[in-house]
Amino acid sequence: MNKKINWLGLAAGIVTLVMLAVSYFTPWWQLIIGQSLVKIGASPVNTSFGVFGSQFTIPIIWALNVITILTFAASGIIMLIYSLVPTKPYARDLLGFSWKKPIYSVVGFVIGLIIVLVAAGHFGLYLPINGSSKLTLPSNMTQGATVTAQVSGSFGISFWLAVVATGLCISARLYHSRFVQPKAAVTATVLSTDPTVPNPTITSTQQYS
Repeated sequence: MNKKINWLGLAAGIVTLVMLAVSYFTPWWQLIIGQSLVKIGASPVNTSFGVFGSQFTIPIIWALNVITILTFAASGIIMLIYSLVPTKPYARDLLGFSWKKPIYSVVGFVIGLIIVLVAAGHFGLYLPINGSSKLTLPSNMTQGATVTAQVSGSFGISFWLAVVATGLCISARLYHSRFVQPKAAVTATVLSTDPTVPNPTITSTQQYS
């Protein structure tokens, strides 16, 4: 008997765990102002700030990063377990827990990044989401002096791994329908003892999982 495996789910679990490991060292998005004058690395897993070469973190952001690390790890591991037993009665619950986590993280990260960049634009700080440009600080921040600096923003490989993991999770969820048995019609015939009365047929539908 061939063992049924959700190969898309297996790939999703592996890519999620690989993405988690890469994200710990490489930010999803990075902003550099000047010659590393200001360096910001942002991701749900590891967010850091650097000024004049000194790195620091904010405790509340660090705590959120730890929660996300645990969530991603659980999501990837549970997706792997589900993929090996997609026909079990509890498989849908495992899939339901694991497949949405990368999606929420990617969508939430992109929305949050856009909000931050738009808010910075309201203060005259126009930061590129991807690419480089000249940043001119507003005069009210420099006491009338003109201060410009080269600024660049870029997405890292960890972000694109997260996007791939998201796509695989969605595909695994859609592919799960192949492991769900369709509804089967069960027909029961009740015989009458009276030969003059036709035998009725009772049809009922039952879900098998």
